[in-house]
Amino acid sequence: MKGNTMSPVAISKGTRPENDIAKLREAVELVLGRTLRTPKDFEQLSAAIHHRLGVMLSRNTLRRLWGNMEDVAQPRRSTLDFVARFLGYTDMDDFAAQAGKELSDTSNAVMSRRIHVGTELRWGECLRLTWLPDRVCDVKYNGSLHFSVVASQNTKLKVGDTFLCGLIIEGEPLYLDELQHNNEPPVAYVCGKKGGVRFEKL
Repeated sequence: MKGNTMSPVAISKGTRPENDIAKLREAVELVLGRTLRTPKDFEQLSAAIHHRLGVMLSRNTLRRLWGNMEDVAQPRRSTLDFVARFLGYTDMDDFAAQAGKELSDTSNAVMSRRIHVGTELRWGECLRLTWLPDRVCDVKYNGSLHFSVVASQNTKLKVGDTFLCGLIIEGEPLYLDELQHNNEPPVAYVCGKKGGVRFEKL
């Protein structure tokens, strides 16, 4: 490659426009509730994607997607698809078709198919989560992606448990990070493995 005329994420024929990729990065940061800058940030994103999807995108792959490394590399279509799936979309095409409207109205707290916790919930708001066969769990948002359980029926989650969650998708499993139960070490936990979760604002 000659010169330095390309943007941090190089775009070639057949790949997504940089504008779509910029929106993808923005959406991930909205879900995580912070800007991604350090290698540790990208390690955590890599782990979150692996936890949600069962696929491994390396820290450096994600850093290149964010323009966080000196070398310029074209994002693979599979990388973009996996990141879009992490956000709850079918693939990058689905994200590009839907994201423009959603990202332009992130202040709207009306419940929709997905909740970007960091921007769509306010401190103290409560949600009722339900999943098969008869699980009911009421949770309160405590800011900075932190939740606490305030009521629970027929689930292993108990009143007083706390956890982290950045994205809730209607009809999909709900992934909880750093679940603190009693005095046990924090663990990852999945609600609604079969059939996903439903949610409503209380």
